[in-house]
Amino acid sequence: MSFRLSQRDKDIIAFINQFRAVDRDSLVDLFFKQLKSPVNACNSVMVRLYRLELIERTQQYSPTVYLPVDAKIKKNSQKILHFLSILDTYKQMCTYSTPKQVIVEDKPTGRKGGIEPDLFCIFKGSPFWIEIQRNQYSEQKIQAKINLYEEFFFSDEWKALHWQPEDRSAIFPSVILITPVRYAVNSDHIRIIQVANIHELMEKYKGSAKQQRDGNPRASASSNGIKINLT
Repeated sequence: MSFRLSQRDKDIIAFINQFRAVDRDSLVDLFFKQLKSPVNACNSVMVRLYRLELIERTQQYSPTVYLPVDAKIKKNSQKILHFLSILDTYKQMCTYSTPKQVIVEDKPTGRKGGIEPDLFCIFKGSPFWIEIQRNQYSEQKIQAKINLYEEFFFSDEWKALHWQPEDRSAIFPSVILITPVRYAVNSDHIRIIQVANIHELMEKYKGSAKQQRDGNPRASASSNGIKINLT
């Protein structure tokens, strides 16, 4: 079959391949919002791409969720909700600034048993590894996760990651825990930020920045005081 893909078609396919599971409404927001009838336009494009067998879909969710054509995810898998939560975090970031160097399910150590953040990105000039906790876990399990980040910190391998700046010293990303509960975890070596969502992160930073403008003491590098570049 002969067909020509528009740049938007290619961008949509690449985005689905990157995020693994993307719902129709997110595609509307990200690719069709500027059109007169964005939902109808999106539906038309997605039906065409599906019929061309360039994407997969599952209608077990409403609205429809689209998957890569070679997806190794069952169409009723709970993993789809996991990927949708990663997408939601990305979309929240986009309301403030489009993240760069986005990696879904990053594996920076390149080996099994190392850290596996749900998302890596550079957001407003600062690098972040993001862990999205949809369920509640024991503090021991979360602390064990933080311990893996500390191990990686001491390995110095992170200094050679491809996104590190070439013109200045390497930066170890802050670790954001997206979680509805707060865990009594800590680290003397890496910055851990616990928030319910990205909007709370931005609100926290706004308060911290206002303190500094008003001449109050600088907030400490902890989950309660954020010293990161979010301006």
